[in-house]
Amino acid sequence: ALRNEALGLIALAEPAQGAAQVQAQFAQADNLTDRLAALAAMTLIPGAAREELIERFAALYADEPLVLDKWLMAQALIAEPETLDRVKTLMAHQAFSLGNPNRVRALIGGFAANLTQFNRIDGAGYNFIADMVIALDRTNPQIASRLLGSFKTWRMLEPVRKGLAEAALALVAQTPGLSRDVSDIAERALA
Repeated sequence: ALRNEALGLIALAEPAQGAAQVQAQFAQADNLTDRLAALAAMTLIPGAAREELIERFAALYADEPLVLDKWLMAQALIAEPETLDRVKTLMAHQAFSLGNPNRVRALIGGFAANLTQFNRIDGAGYNFIADMVIALDRTNPQIASRLLGSFKTWRMLEPVRKGLAEAALALVAQTPGLSRDVSDIAERALA
């Protein structure tokens, strides 16, 4: 566990050295824990090596749905402006389905937990999650309400983000035909 934590720190501090160590660990790993740690560390290093490792991981575990959840989440947690586009692209991937709660929690829930990208200054992260809440409410109100919970700290944000988050919440609250779960959370959040 300590080695895997150190790998992430090296990736942040010295990306070139970190990438080499990550690739070595991934290649030599004889267990999923070490491969997942290598994947997580590599997501901290932008570039072709990261994309190659992401693809290698997906190919290696293509028949392991629960492992692919980790793969989706690792990508949703990348702290870069392009992550929202990546998440939208991954929604079209064969491994993803809005009808599968585990995939939704991994990819969409992972993005909602990505503090830098959910709280983007342009409000696109809030709008994306609000749209997903509205879409999911029709088929799975429980997961929709859980996603809506990612707005729980919106009042503590600085004024620009606070206004954008409030507008996204209002959009959800004003949607006709919401489930009781989502409607209740949206109304209480705005009260």
